[in-house]
Amino acid sequence: MAHDTTHAHQSNTKRIWTVFIILSVITIVEVILGIIKPEVLTDTYFVSLKLINWIFIVLTIWKAYYITWAFMHMEGETKGLRRSVVWTAGFLIIYLVFILLTEGDYVHEVMKRGQVAWDF
Repeated sequence: MAHDTTHAHQSNTKRIWTVFIILSVITIVEVILGIIKPEVLTDTYFVSLKLINWIFIVLTIWKAYYITWAFMHMEGETKGLRRSVVWTAGFLIIYLVFILLTEGDYVHEVMKRGQVAWDF
């Protein structure tokens, strides 16, 4: 009982270029927004944070997800493994962002009211 182990090698050149282009476009959008800083995005606040910062957070998480999807080959894995990896990482990232924003806002408010000196 010999198994046929000859598989045709598939070129991933097109896939690599597609991933490269998608990640490059997202990065270019982030850089352009960081350079231009449109007033509508820097003057508008949503949940104690400027709208432009939320856009940066969302785009960065999107890039991280796509890198995981493409370079860790998650698209070819079982549904359960994909969910366990992506949902866990997603939850931890959202939790980290929440904690950082909450604590950062608290520290800023304490310093602004003059309760503690800006000595750090």
